[in-house]
Amino acid sequence: MGAYNLDMARGWESKSVEQQQEEATSSQPQGKLLTPEQIVEQQKLKGLELSRQRVLQQLKVASNPQHRSMLEAALSELDAQLKSA
Repeated sequence: MGAYNLDMARGWESKSVEQQQEEATSSQPQGKLLTPEQIVEQQKLKGLELSRQRVLQQLKVASNPQHRSMLEAALSELDAQLKSA
């Protein structure tokens, strides 16, 4: 009976992996492949957005006025980069 349970566990696991792969491929619009330049641009935007989120989180807990000032400057620079992208 132990072997039966192992097979079931593998079956469920493979379905989960299959589902994750399907979701990953379905997140990209069908029939529309991105050029390498578009992929780079998307990655750049994603990186800027993540950096902005990180700076915002740090700004929430920053208590040193100089550190806050630096974070606010970084935030405005990130916002400018996001607008120009």
